[in-house]
Amino acid sequence: MHDVVIVGAGPVGLFLACELGLAGCSVLVVEREPEPRSPWRAYPLGMRGLSAASVEAFHRRGMLHSLLTASGAGDHPGANLDVDEPPAPRGVSHFAGMMLDPAKIDVAALPFRLPSPALEGVMTSLEAVQTVLSERAAELGVEVRRGVMVSGIAQGDGFVVAQAGEDEYAGRWLVGCDGGRSTVRRLAGFDFAGTEPQFTGYVMLATITDAEKLRPGFNLTPTGMYLRTPAEEYVSVLDFDGGAFDRSQPPTRDHLQEVLRRVSGTDVTLRDVHLASSFTDRAKQTTTYRQGRVLLAGDAAHIHSPLGGQGLNLGIGDAMNLGWKLAATVCGYAPDGLLDTYTRERHPIGARVLDWARAQAAVMRPDPYAQAIQGVIRDLIGTRDGTTYVFERTSGTSIRYDLDGEQPLIGRNAPDFRFEDGTRLRDLMRDGRGVVLDFSAGERLRGAATRWEGRIRYAAGPARNDLGCGAVLVRPDGIVAWADDHDPDRAAFERAAGHWFGDPA
Repeated sequence: MHDVVIVGAGPVGLFLACELGLAGCSVLVVEREPEPRSPWRAYPLGMRGLSAASVEAFHRRGMLHSLLTASGAGDHPGANLDVDEPPAPRGVSHFAGMMLDPAKIDVAALPFRLPSPALEGVMTSLEAVQTVLSERAAELGVEVRRGVMVSGIAQGDGFVVAQAGEDEYAGRWLVGCDGGRSTVRRLAGFDFAGTEPQFTGYVMLATITDAEKLRPGFNLTPTGMYLRTPAEEYVSVLDFDGGAFDRSQPPTRDHLQEVLRRVSGTDVTLRDVHLASSFTDRAKQTTTYRQGRVLLAGDAAHIHSPLGGQGLNLGIGDAMNLGWKLAATVCGYAPDGLLDTYTRERHPIGARVLDWARAQAAVMRPDPYAQAIQGVIRDLIGTRDGTTYVFERTSGTSIRYDLDGEQPLIGRNAPDFRFEDGTRLRDLMRDGRGVVLDFSAGERLRGAATRWEGRIRYAAGPARNDLGCGAVLVRPDGIVAWADDHDPDRAAFERAAGHWFGDPA
């Protein structure tokens, strides 16, 4: 019996497997696809944007360099760690196809930024992400079995079994990371509620006659939206048909050409269609992320349109949040209720992303009311405050969990604090433990922190910029669990450490 069985070897399942393996858990990942390689994961169809928060997750586990190499990203902003101020953002997203101007972002309004190589998003591919995570999982002893189609789930007293034909895979816990059409979600009986689609979207690799008639980038039209990417032959189209076509039949060349011509208002011809698929903006979420010993993460727990590329980032955030909590539960030192904080913290984040996707679909509708709203939105994101707001939402910098404590850093993603000796927070987080940074004179928390040795790493000394804090307790997922001023309260620290990391060893 494994400690955890994960169904799904995509980025979310593999990231979660790495988190659990880092904590010493025995992990089995089963995947229905027999081969990891697919044109849908490679460039250009598999291209995705990792937010700054997701890049930070790879950074803290020592995988950022490998990710950048696999992604062909080359130089990355923030590589100069000797600067005192972080660089201004240069890579930004869009809202409903309306691009942001990075020069209009109010950097001073972005909360708690410190110089770090992980302040920017990265364009990558699903293939690159999975390659990096697969290699790390293998290093950590994670077992991956492919060609396994789960057909049943049975929970017992202290275990759960996944059935796949005549084979059974038993674990103390099971996590479904098997995508938007999750088998685990259905078999375990999760409620899945939300809204039905407004459009059918199409992605295709096609040889296009007179492709120059299609304008580059996002193009909102009176009949929908189309995207012509820098990648040759890669085009995406949104047709506001209420999602009627999706899954109804395979998208033929004639159908794709008719939709592209109608939406783009051109007479382009699709000479050959090499690959094509459809999707919708259906937006649904499970009411809880846990049923007994079965949990969900990533698209298995929430689905929405791919506008803005939020799905991959949302899933990686799920994996980071769940990984250390499930590991603590497996290892037996988790305080009561720790695992339930996974749903409590991540469900509102998922709901927020679903609403963000719904808002974009509503603005893109081909009717006079939506087009009037488009004009208002363009005016708003043309302002400094509007651009900053959208950037905070799409980069993940606005995320803050509702944790106990009035200090404004609590509940946020921890900045990459640096001690005067050059040690950085990210250097202390590679083994997946919590970290307490003690900037106070006299190292006031040293004695208290050693009581959680093995679960919390202690580091002390003056900081290059302590952001007004005397001490900071960072959870393994990089979230600030507690912070205090320059005269930190030892008793308050011990309460916070016990709350998140259990009774002292």
